[in-house]
Amino acid sequence: VDPVDDFRMPILDHIRELRDRLIRSLWVLAVTLGVSFFFSRDLFDWIAAPMNQALRDTGTGTLAVTEATEGLLVQMKVAGLSGLFLASPFLFFQIWQFVSPGLYDQEKKHVVPLAFTSTVLFVTGAAFAYFGVFKFGFPFFLQMNGPDVTAVLSINSYLTFAMTLLVAFGAAFQLPVVIFFLARLGIINHRDLIRGFRYSIVAIAIVAAILT
Repeated sequence: VDPVDDFRMPILDHIRELRDRLIRSLWVLAVTLGVSFFFSRDLFDWIAAPMNQALRDTGTGTLAVTEATEGLLVQMKVAGLSGLFLASPFLFFQIWQFVSPGLYDQEKKHVVPLAFTSTVLFVTGAAFAYFGVFKFGFPFFLQMNGPDVTAVLSINSYLTFAMTLLVAFGAAFQLPVVIFFLARLGIINHRDLIRGFRYSIVAIAIVAAILT
């Protein structure tokens, strides 16, 4: 007997369940957005701290507002990102509750460890960018402008740049999860990784040079 058959429902019941879970998710997201907006200025100060430190150390310029509504726009963006991040555990739980009845036991046993591993790797990559790349990269970028150039950096463009780097490094640190799925699909195995590591090092070096 297929164990998934015990959870089969008419399509209207699935739609109603999806609606209920979406409503709960929206309520939680509204609360986290409200709380995040209250602290949005402090959150932006934290995000901007590495650049402000680099600007002070190099004496090359300042962060600035270039449009009348830019400060409000930045606070809304920060609140949106923070609210989504805070609500993400509840949102993922609702998604899991909706899809898990349709998964077999051997599929379910991989989901929680992979979700936990993926989250830890993403946070590790973002932390590496914030505490490592920002600290050493921003002074380098500013000094490349030359002694006669004053940097006047838009807070909106800086936020976009910083969040792009944080997400990019978080995504880059997902490589072990990608390798796991490729191995599960039978596309690669440990022998392929051993044979190809020399080529991988060269490829990573080339891609890193192009991106920087």
